[in-house]
Amino acid sequence: MATVTKKDLIDRIADKESCRRVLVKRVIQGFLDAVIDELCDGNRLEFRDFGVFESKIRAARQAQNPKTMDKLQVPSKRTVKFKVGRVMRLRLDDAPTAIDEATGLAVSTPGPWAKKKPADNNTQTPV
Repeated sequence: MATVTKKDLIDRIADKESCRRVLVKRVIQGFLDAVIDELCDGNRLEFRDFGVFESKIRAARQAQNPKTMDKLQVPSKRTVKFKVGRVMRLRLDDAPTAIDEATGLAVSTPGPWAKKKPADNNTQTPV
């Protein structure tokens, strides 16, 4: 699995759209800053077919250090939850997820939300 950086995405979009890299960088950074600002304000961001970003507050809890077995209090904190949208979910289902060791080819495995195909029964039910 390769790591793709913001710089890589900027370069790809600039090449694909035949735009100046500086302009694409400014637009992408503006978009990311706006997303962060909205999440900090407690707003929910919904991008149809892509997904939904929500700011959630994780409750304070008591934890335990596994080495010393000391109990410690973990304060509440704000985190971001992302729910995958329909188009992304379908594209991810079609994407290869594993390599078959025998053939060396990518193998796609459907996610748990994939619709199961009904069994092909050749028997007819009486009417």
